[in-house]
Amino acid sequence: MRLALQTDFALRTLIFLAIKQERVTVADVARFYDISTAHVARVVNLLSRHGYIRSTRGIGGGIELAREPNRITVGEVIRTFEGNLHLLDCVAVDDICAIQPVCSLKGVLAKAEQIQTEYLNSVTLVDVLPTEEQLVSLSLV
Repeated sequence: MRLALQTDFALRTLIFLAIKQERVTVADVARFYDISTAHVARVVNLLSRHGYIRSTRGIGGGIELAREPNRITVGEVIRTFEGNLHLLDCVAVDDICAIQPVCSLKGVLAKAEQIQTEYLNSVTLVDVLPTEEQLVSLSLV
């Protein structure tokens, strides 16, 4: 599996917000990761629409997590941004391949997807946050 850049930015934005634990701006996120403000803004829009963050406009506005970081799983965010994560179409669609009725590969790939999904669904934002010492070295605290 290879994640789209938008999914990467979404995960990084959520991690930044979980670390900061306060309202920040899109520009703060973009500056920290050295990525385009426009890219972060697009991701923030989607994160807001899906209920991961709250976005407040105007003076004193910004973005913040809408849910506790231990209630957001990496798997959920990936599914939201990536949609279909099947390794091959035959895992989800019948009669797509001439050898599908006798092919064992479909079962192998389905099992791999199941293991991957279960693992990613077990990892929360809290599980991927840097330690206090690492935060200090990044000048985030």
